[in-house]
Amino acid sequence: MLTLELARRLSDAGLRWEPVSGDRFVVPVTGMEDDVFVISEITVDVHHFATGDVIGFNGTTEWALDSVEQEKVLWLPREDQLRDRLGDAFVSLESLEGGYAVSCRGRDGAVERHADIDPERAYARALLARLDESGPEGERTD
Repeated sequence: MLTLELARRLSDAGLRWEPVSGDRFVVPVTGMEDDVFVISEITVDVHHFATGDVIGFNGTTEWALDSVEQEKVLWLPREDQLRDRLGDAFVSLESLEGGYAVSCRGRDGAVERHADIDPERAYARALLARLDESGPEGERTD
């Protein structure tokens, strides 16, 4: 699974999130960092308000947590979501001894490899390189 550190770096680099059912997230406050939540229309849902999106916890009367602003949670993108964000830049995923490597094309066309202990983390490192190269999604820095 993606580490909180990599998820924070992706967010800080400009990875945008439109919450949908099946998305994972954490509430990054002391004592809750290890609790991974999944958006589901049954228990955790996104409510859209003029003041911003709120992630609501439905049917959790035993909790003190009723809802939390989207900006206060940290998205943990899945492997498929990270691969999709790489788009046409994605070249391959390969198994290595002790991990995986994602190859993708940089803006200059050169193929780069990004390795980590699991595929999700390797995809995150490849996407981080793309975001660092281009700025927030859809924006160029050159």
